[in-house]
Amino acid sequence: MKQLFKEVHELWLATQFTGFMSRTSSRQDLYEYANIFFKHLTWLENEMIKKGTTYNYTVNQVPIKVTHLSHMIHNILQRIESIEKQLSNCQDEHITFRMQSDYDYIKAALAKMPDEEVIRAFDTQRQYPNVELSDAARDALTLFLFEESYKEYELIMVYNYSKANSKDAFLNRIFQILIDESFFHLRSFGQMMAEMGILGVPRSIMEEIYKFDDLEQFLKDGIQEEIGAKEECKKLAAAVSNSSEHFASFFTFINNQENYHIALMEEALAYINQENQ
Repeated sequence: MKQLFKEVHELWLATQFTGFMSRTSSRQDLYEYANIFFKHLTWLENEMIKKGTTYNYTVNQVPIKVTHLSHMIHNILQRIESIEKQLSNCQDEHITFRMQSDYDYIKAALAKMPDEEVIRAFDTQRQYPNVELSDAARDALTLFLFEESYKEYELIMVYNYSKANSKDAFLNRIFQILIDESFFHLRSFGQMMAEMGILGVPRSIMEEIYKFDDLEQFLKDGIQEEIGAKEECKKLAAAVSNSSEHFASFFTFINNQENYHIALMEEALAYINQENQ
């Protein structure tokens, strides 16, 4: 079951990042399939929690550096075939039936997907289409994207773990909003990295990051991280303002979204303090 869980996690990452690579209509289809694979991951996780099975989010590094989309489509299909052979390790027949049904459809859809697209997500040119970046703006944007893409992936998994292991509906509502927001940010930053030729899959997350003992302290630390992220967005918006009004506007938009994330964590913190009284 743990191996099945790990491979589904890797399948989700492979599909999600293949979506970042594509510049055609295939991108949206790949995003939808990645959404489905993430659901599979959460269902398997819930099954392990019900059975009292310990688990983690440790995965192998997912290789994605390819020249054509067809190479990643083939890789995704191979990953699905490996998972199908292990579905019996999950004893919930409803989950396995659903997963197999999804795989049957997605395999057929991937086989028909236009796959000869040339991939430019790894050419390291660090140029953005129709934008003239100064050297300082380019360096600032590169550093920001690498740091924030990892942070958003980390936050997805941290909040997902918290939600999976909590029965508190109030907190789980907040965790789900933060997961959804981090998905949007990850996809935005991943697409930008691909456009600049610097796409990379985040490293595996250490267990102690999401298996924390003190939720209150985690939220306090999270608020400080979000405040820090806001400052980085402000700096980046200023750095690219002379190069691109669109970029400056986008990072101001992201910065303002962080305000609500902070408000949500403060709301969760107040709720926990009230419950502890």
